[in-house]
Amino acid sequence: MDKLKIVITKEVIAQRIDELAAEIRRDYKDKNPILIGVLKGSFVFLSDLVRAMNIPVEVDFIRVSSYGACKETSGKIKLVQGLKIPIKGRHVLVVEDIVDGGLTVSFLLDYVKRRKPASLKLCTLFDKPSRRKVEVPIDYRGFTIPDAFVVGYGLDYSEQYRYLPDLCVLEE
Repeated sequence: MDKLKIVITKEVIAQRIDELAAEIRRDYKDKNPILIGVLKGSFVFLSDLVRAMNIPVEVDFIRVSSYGACKETSGKIKLVQGLKIPIKGRHVLVVEDIVDGGLTVSFLLDYVKRRKPASLKLCTLFDKPSRRKVEVPIDYRGFTIPDAFVVGYGLDYSEQYRYLPDLCVLEE
């Protein structure tokens, strides 16, 4: 059985989301931004962030695959679900659960840029810079975390553990 160790509690996560929301609310005042959630992992963060922002926004989702049921990315990014709403000329904020190697986020940002938004920024709740293979611009960062396999708060391992309210290290 897998052993879980809490590294960031739900209370600390909630406080940081409130702080991020305040920054984003200030930067996007009167802009009616489109927030693009990266499925599946970002859905918990995105829903909490949108409520904490408390300003008019539109939401869309994009889904990519690079992990499968493994702990290591395959390095091959596949677009599973593209955007449904037009973003040309709009202010866009991509909302990601975790930036790890940067390959997936780089792919996503290129995909969004090709649709010619007025502006494009990236918000991630968790950042693991020690694993970076491709540098990506992070405009809003919740936490910098060490190189460990983490689950909870929307992050999974083989579709398990998303329900956990805290960020946990999965120890074997």
